[in-house]
Amino acid sequence: MTSQDLCLQDQVLDMIMSNKQDNVNSLFLNEDLAKPLKPESRTTRFQRAAQKRVSRVKQQAQGITLEIIRSSLRRNAFVIFTVAAVILGIILAFTLRPYKMTYQQIKYYSFPGELLMRMLQMLVLPLIISSLVSGMASLDSRASGKMGLRAVVYYMVTTVIAVIIGIIMVIIIHPGKGTKANLQREGKIENIQAADAFLDLIRNMFPPNLVEACFKQYKTQYVTRVVPTLPSSAATESPAAPENATSILENVTRAMGNLQEIPVPGSANGVNALGLVIFSICFGLVIGNMKQQGQPLREFFDCLNEAIMRLVAIIIWYAPIGIMFLISGKILEMEDLAVMGGQLGMYTVTVIGGLLIHAFIVLPLLYFIVTHKNPWIFMSGLLQALITALGTSSSSATLPITFKCLEENIGVDKRVTRFVLPVGATINMDGTALYEALAAIFIAQVNNYELNFGQIITISITATAASIGAAGIPQAGLVTMIIVLTSVGLPTEDITLIIAVDWFLDRLRTATNVLGDSLGAGIVEHLSRHELRTSEAEMDSSVTEESDKPYHLIRQDGESLKHRHSETAM
Repeated sequence: MTSQDLCLQDQVLDMIMSNKQDNVNSLFLNEDLAKPLKPESRTTRFQRAAQKRVSRVKQQAQGITLEIIRSSLRRNAFVIFTVAAVILGIILAFTLRPYKMTYQQIKYYSFPGELLMRMLQMLVLPLIISSLVSGMASLDSRASGKMGLRAVVYYMVTTVIAVIIGIIMVIIIHPGKGTKANLQREGKIENIQAADAFLDLIRNMFPPNLVEACFKQYKTQYVTRVVPTLPSSAATESPAAPENATSILENVTRAMGNLQEIPVPGSANGVNALGLVIFSICFGLVIGNMKQQGQPLREFFDCLNEAIMRLVAIIIWYAPIGIMFLISGKILEMEDLAVMGGQLGMYTVTVIGGLLIHAFIVLPLLYFIVTHKNPWIFMSGLLQALITALGTSSSSATLPITFKCLEENIGVDKRVTRFVLPVGATINMDGTALYEALAAIFIAQVNNYELNFGQIITISITATAASIGAAGIPQAGLVTMIIVLTSVGLPTEDITLIIAVDWFLDRLRTATNVLGDSLGAGIVEHLSRHELRTSEAEMDSSVTEESDKPYHLIRQDGESLKHRHSETAM
């Protein structure tokens, strides 16, 4: 046996003896190991979890490279540019205010913002029609019915909650404690009856001419006329007497007393969005029920919708510039910014507080309860649309950007967005409902008018109904406020007291409306996921079956000869 073999044997024996010694020690010294371990305290577990999270963050930070930063900036370029545009717009406005620009100069300055509004409004009409028709056509009648019911229930629930929040806020804060003389009136309002406004809403739902509905809405107008009265029997029997100055004056006075405002049919410029939405929904449902016969029309509207969205992708690069000039131009138009912090300061704070509670507490909580998902992740993808709503003050003009955010950033099903967003932009006005209920009670407080519980309920119902039809009424904000005030007998001319801050609050209302529509699309998609899968499977199977069948021209014998000699064969 060599020395090398002896060394190997010694090493093996040492290893065996060491293992045996460890086993002996474990028998006598570590008997506690067989016992179950004591549970860790909460502090220990929290520290361990914090250490893991810190180490994970460190690893992620170490893995960040310049290329990752560049790709992240490219991906969020729209949001970064838009936020920067808002900040620059505010800075520019306060920098230029000391120069006291004239109204004409402000209009020239705001021209880039006007161009953005015109571009977005140009896309609204084809986008509403194509998205609704293609969205309805891609669903069967059962799926579209359930989706529509869920959307309507969501709209009603959120609108009622918004009205309740507005009423609670104005009753608790009581911003109208001052006297009416402290407030300044601005502008003027147009006389309109609440009944005629509701009838105009229903008339606009059924436009007699679709082409005219693209640029006109029905609106009742009032003409002052003398209503003739029948002469009395004594006057007809007595012989005609020569008229003197007194009798002529009496006749003129009697005629002036018979002057009445007569409602006559009229129109107002603007897209009849409500009528086009109703027609597009019905038209899309009919195309969907036509199955393969309606496939060419379905493909046409799908292609039209895709083309409009590509135009949106081009225009969106100009949006930050337009938003910057829109915001700064509106601030420059304000004659006295101190009004917002002075006479109407508490009213402004009350409206802002109500809108913030609804937008950042109620709507996200409702989304979380229904979907069990993080609402803040969902809302982070909407930043571009919300900032655009603040700049344009129009949920319809923001519609193209909202489509892009939901479909590309968040990944909501296109069949849901094409139905929920156009309908929501037309009838779902949470911010408007909250504002109208709050403003009506504020005007009552200014006039020292105590509202009872029944009148508050009337305001809530009227504000809900008026906000649903706001898009179908010309001059929506003004008319709907008149409806709410008329319902409880408040003076309609007092609307001029709050016009001074309406330009700012209108932007916040619009952003709240856009957020409500977007979260509603996410909720409806979650609730309709089973119907969407079933509809998609049926659509795929029907397309597969039709593609397997060869297409033949079905004709009678001699029909080709008949066409050959007809006048249409050219």
